[in-house]
Amino acid sequence: MKYVVVTGGVMSGLGKGITAASIGRILINRGYHVTSVKIDPYLNIDAGLMNPAQHGEVFVLKDGGEADLDLGNYERFLDIELTKDHNLTTGKIYSSVIQKERHGDYLGATVQIIPHITDEIKDRIKTAAESWIDKDGNHAEICIVEVGGTVGDIESMPFLEAVRQMHWEYGNGDFVLVHVTLLPADTMGDLKTKPTQHSVKALRELGLEADLIVGRSTLPVSLATKRKISSFCDVDVSAVISATTAPDTYLVPMELEKEGMADVLLPLLKLSPGKPDNSWYSLVSREYTNRITVGILTKYGVEDVYISIKEALKHAGRKLSTEVVIQWLDAEQYTTQDLADLDGILIPGGFGNRGIEGMINAITYARQTGKPLLGLCLGFQLCTIEFARNVVGYKDATSSEMGDGTPVITILPEQEGVDDLGGTMRLGDYPVNLAADSKLAELYGATEIVERHRHRYEVNPEYIDEIESKGLRFCGRNGRRMEALELSDHPYFVATQFHPEFRSRPTRPSAPFVGFVQGCLDNHNRKV
Repeated sequence: MKYVVVTGGVMSGLGKGITAASIGRILINRGYHVTSVKIDPYLNIDAGLMNPAQHGEVFVLKDGGEADLDLGNYERFLDIELTKDHNLTTGKIYSSVIQKERHGDYLGATVQIIPHITDEIKDRIKTAAESWIDKDGNHAEICIVEVGGTVGDIESMPFLEAVRQMHWEYGNGDFVLVHVTLLPADTMGDLKTKPTQHSVKALRELGLEADLIVGRSTLPVSLATKRKISSFCDVDVSAVISATTAPDTYLVPMELEKEGMADVLLPLLKLSPGKPDNSWYSLVSREYTNRITVGILTKYGVEDVYISIKEALKHAGRKLSTEVVIQWLDAEQYTTQDLADLDGILIPGGFGNRGIEGMINAITYARQTGKPLLGLCLGFQLCTIEFARNVVGYKDATSSEMGDGTPVITILPEQEGVDDLGGTMRLGDYPVNLAADSKLAELYGATEIVERHRHRYEVNPEYIDEIESKGLRFCGRNGRRMEALELSDHPYFVATQFHPEFRSRPTRPSAPFVGFVQGCLDNHNRKV
């Protein structure tokens, strides 16, 4: 196993995750099997209970792991599936070590950061890397490890110490350290290298030496600037990689290739350069011939909460040569004219009461006007509530999550009495059976599918027959659980209890999103 560790300096949010994913894509294009691990230094066990407005999207993995959004970037860029073992947190590490201590696994030793915490970190990285197998049965040859936060963070210290030990244990050829740092521009347009110098100095104080430096900037890094960084940071000029802000994140691997990333990285890993397969680049670089506007009704007001939805729309748009322009609408403040100007409406997932009535009103508008609509998770439940209120006649129809009324949405039986909220929802992959004559079966090209879930509530079985008798069809099911719905007399009115966005890929766009974008495009062309 070979390891490429990606660290960051100066500030967070520079794009370490995209850089790590791009490095993985470059290696895959050269024929190597790649997996990845994300380290998050926070004390939470996982991202499941973190405020999405502060932390961003909770990405759900196939085994039900609730992870950092960068796991989504890895899956999309590398076209792989990961597990909860591929997202390490301080909470996971310390919890495991404390449990082992209580069990007596350390034979009475004084449990300390070194070696017990650092050994746990290394063991978990190694296990995640070596146990991973892709869909074709191939084991990974290279593991990309991203260390969250920045060099110098108190929370990151044990992880960086574990990385230092790995560097010593694996040595040259099996371990490469990539350091991502900021190159800010002054008022004259010159890129300043001092932040990078200080960041690399902090890295050295921890016993780590960068093999490559990726400079994040708004402007291309000149040769003179690269030479300056090379001189102060002890890396070859060719190992200073310019990473300017790209118009599309899927273009970043291609830009890093142009900068010579593979030419430097592969010799450091003692791997054959090989001839790259650039077919992935041709797919993600496809030009648009159409444009549509989709409105996403938000509860949280932060785009990173919905990053997988954004990417799934982009994937579907590329397949149909259609640029999807997103209009972010606050679920409590939009107007009817805002909806009228759209080509389609998307109701995403979420929790809590805020913005619910606004989302229901938008669903009513889409149902009555023929505006294409896609509902996801909470959106599926709200479509059911809206129909029960305005068509079936239960004016007080609601979800038991929201309060009193006719509970057409109710808590899952296995969720009754659940006290611990972390990791206890219906999470991860579950099979879904689609009606053979449904739109979704046509889009998927199958009646048996698998999709990822994250919910505690379901359609109340007591009301299913009555709702269907009025025209809303539950076309997807898992036993007694309703998984998808559609209106047959509507151009595109589809909602899913599952989250199809989590399995969407640039090369394999999600079927419900392809249908939605096509419906929006048809609606746009009708208006024109």
